Amino acid sequence: MASSPAQPGDRPAIEAVFLDLGNVLAFHDDPVLFRRMSEWGGAPPAEIRERMLALWDPINRGTLAGAELRRTVCRVAGAETPLAPGPFFELWNCHFRVNHEVLPMVEALLGQVKVLLLSNTNELHWRYIRPLIPQFERFTGLVVSCDLLLAKPDPEIYRIALERAAVAPGRAAYFDDVPRFVEAACALGIHGRVFTDAPAFRAQLAELGFRV
Repeated sequence: MASSPAQPGDRPAIEAVFLDLGNVLAFHDDPVLFRRMSEWGGAPPAEIRERMLALWDPINRGTLAGAELRRTVCRVAGAETPLAPGPFFELWNCHFRVNHEVLPMVEALLGQVKVLLLSNTNELHWRYIRPLIPQFERFTGLVVSCDLLLAKPDPEIYRIALERAAVAPGRAAYFDDVPRFVEAACALGIHGRVFTDAPAFRAQLAELGFRV
């Protein structure tokens, strides 16, 4: 149910904004990835998708990484012989596009509030996408799951973000496209918002008192 617009006196005094990466700051088109994996390894895209479901959590936590990640993903694609590191890096990151419509709003936020990344991702995706979004260099913190061996919706990763921002939960807002990750943030007292698109993001920020 949509909430009514907040009046100025009702707005929480937000001191930090936490942003997800995938499908917020950058799109990840998983069907493109699965199709490319299929073209190389031979397994059907739908089968690849199903096989990957059990792997995303250890991948995001960084417990499945390096050469073992490369071997495992190549087997999922249907190939017994893994790709070399260079070609695998290109394949594994083929589905990313920066959300250029959102970046000007992020730029505007950087002058008003602490901005932190709070993302489930793996080392290879992070290595690829980080240089494409220069604003990261001015974020207050980069809370990346694979660096911490934690992943959303584990409450501890949200607590780490709060500690790095040095704010109480009620002074933080969090944007993610995955409702259950937003719900986990809300359970800690963070002002969670489900991200859908750039216009809705602008309206949500305005509701929190930010002009972007």
